[in-house]
Amino acid sequence: MPRISAPTVALHRSAQQRALLDAARSLLAETGRPPTFAALAERAGLARPSVYQYFRSAEDLLRAMVEDVFPRWSATVSREMDRAPDDATRVLAYIRANLELVAEGEHALATALASAGPAGAVAESTRAMHDELLQPLADTLRSLGVHDVARSAELVNAVVNSGSRMIESGAALDQVWASVEEMVAPFVHRLVQQGARST
Repeated sequence: MPRISAPTVALHRSAQQRALLDAARSLLAETGRPPTFAALAERAGLARPSVYQYFRSAEDLLRAMVEDVFPRWSATVSREMDRAPDDATRVLAYIRANLELVAEGEHALATALASAGPAGAVAESTRAMHDELLQPLADTLRSLGVHDVARSAELVNAVVNSGSRMIESGAALDQVWASVEEMVAPFVHRLVQQGARST
């Protein structure tokens, strides 16, 4: 029986898979390409045949990476929105959290993963992630009394996308955020005032 480094076989397998996903994430960030199983095994400190115990193919690995990377992004954004004291601040928190993730390099990793993988492996998960990410924003805009929630959410997301491109082109997060806040804050505060007048 192979030696395990955890109290149970299940915990050992979970730890090994985590190590492989972290190694794959690191290699993808460095090269912009999906890692080979040989490079993955070397980075994780495992024998190459061991990788096949966790991922049957390169596409299987990519699918696991998508399922690992994208939900963590969504969870981070939702957590920051939940910390906001009111709906207006929740909209700003949505934008700020996304831009902070971009500044930390998460967006480049997600983009590399999406462009590197086979369409079938990542496209469905990417669409699901986009919808999941927009949902708390849409709920907040609805609560603020926005009439066309879907279109407004996409417009807010367009601000996020533009800010992301600026950051990835070398602009400082604080500078981008100052411009974004200056533009978006009056919009959300006007919505709050309209909501207060209608009640």
